[in-house]
Amino acid sequence: MPILNRAAELQEEATQWRRHLHQNPEILYDVEETARFVTEKLTAFGVDEIVNGIGRTGVVGIIHGRSKNGRTIGLRSDMDALPILEETGKPWASLTPGNMHACGHDGHMAMLLGAAKYLCETRNFDGTVVVIFQPAEEGGAGALAMVEDGLMDRFGVDEVYGMHNMPGIPLGQFAIRKGGIMAAPDKFTITVKGRGGHAAQPHRTADPIAIGAQIVTNLQLIASRNADPLRSVVVSVTRFQAGTSHNIIPNEALIAGTVRTLDEDVRDLAETRIRQIAEGLALANGAEAEAEYHRYCPVTVNHPAETDYAAQVARDVVGANNVDADVDPSMAGEDFSYMLKERPGAFIFIGNGETAGLHNPSYDFNDEALAYGISYWVKLAEQRLQG
Repeated sequence: MPILNRAAELQEEATQWRRHLHQNPEILYDVEETARFVTEKLTAFGVDEIVNGIGRTGVVGIIHGRSKNGRTIGLRSDMDALPILEETGKPWASLTPGNMHACGHDGHMAMLLGAAKYLCETRNFDGTVVVIFQPAEEGGAGALAMVEDGLMDRFGVDEVYGMHNMPGIPLGQFAIRKGGIMAAPDKFTITVKGRGGHAAQPHRTADPIAIGAQIVTNLQLIASRNADPLRSVVVSVTRFQAGTSHNIIPNEALIAGTVRTLDEDVRDLAETRIRQIAEGLALANGAEAEAEYHRYCPVTVNHPAETDYAAQVARDVVGANNVDADVDPSMAGEDFSYMLKERPGAFIFIGNGETAGLHNPSYDFNDEALAYGISYWVKLAEQRLQG
C-alpha cells in the first residue's frame, strides 16, 4: 500500500498548517497559541473529545472507530520550538525573532493533524485512537508531565507511538530499530575550588585551571578505558570557564558538559567516574572539586513487537527497500522515552532529505514528507485496530 490518495490530497492543506505553525513558534510549556490552533483543527475535524491542559499545556484528542470495543493506541507529536534565531530566509520564516521551529515539531504536528482529519472522516478501525500533542520536548520533560497528569490511565492507552523527522535520511524512507534508539541526555557541572594568587608565583597556589585541564583530559578515559567498547557512551565537555586576567590565577574553575548513553548501567558508570575523576584529581593537587550530575530523560527504548508492527506499516507505505529496520541509534535524547516506559510502543524516524541538520538556524521541515507521515499514522492506526 503506497501513500494513501487522501493523504496526498491533504498535502497542500497540511503544508499550510505547517507553515503557519512555523511562523508562530512557542517555547517549552508556553505553547498556548499552538495548542489553541491544534484544538481548533481537531474540533473542525469532528474529534469525539478534546482535553486541554494535560501536562500543563498539552492537547489530547479522542477518535473512536466503528466500534469502541478494542485497544486504544496513542499517537504523539511534540509542539514546542527552540530559542534559535532563524536564518532560512523562507517566506514562512518565524515571526518571533529568537524563536524557531528548528527541530521540525511544526511538521510533526501537521502530520498528526492530517492523520486525525483522515481518521475522523473514515473511522476505518475498531477501538480508539488518542492523538497526543505534547509541550516542552526540548528540555522541559513535557512527556513526563503528561504521564504524571494521568495520560495513559485516564485515556486507557494500551500502546503509544512517536515519530521524528531526520535530515540525512532520504525523503520517502523510514528508519527504526528495536531497543535503544535514542540516548539518555544527561548533563554535569564540576566546580574546581583551588587557591588563587599571582600568576608569577604559581607555587603558592592550587591552580584550578591546571587541575581542570587534567580533569577534562581524564574524562575522555570513561569512553576509551572504563566503558565496554561495545556499549556506547559519549562524554563531551562543552564549557570551561575560569579567570579574569592574564596575571591572576583564579580561585575556581567551572567545567560543564553532557553525557549520552544507551544503557542504564553505562549511565551509572559515567556518573560514578565523573565524580571520582573530578574529586580525585582535585585532591591530588591540593584542591577540592564538586561534581553535580543531572539526569534528564531515560534511554528511548523501542519494544520488540511494537517495533515490528511499526516497521511493517512503514514498508506498506514506502516499500521494503525504503525502510531500515536496524538503523544505528542516535545519541541525541528524546523525552518520548517517558511514555515508552509506561506503555509498549515504538519511535520511528521519517526522512527529511538532505536538509540542514536539526537545531540548526538554516533547518526547515521538508513539506514533501507530510503525505508519507500522514499515511504512516493512518495505516498504523487501522492495522493495529483491526476488528
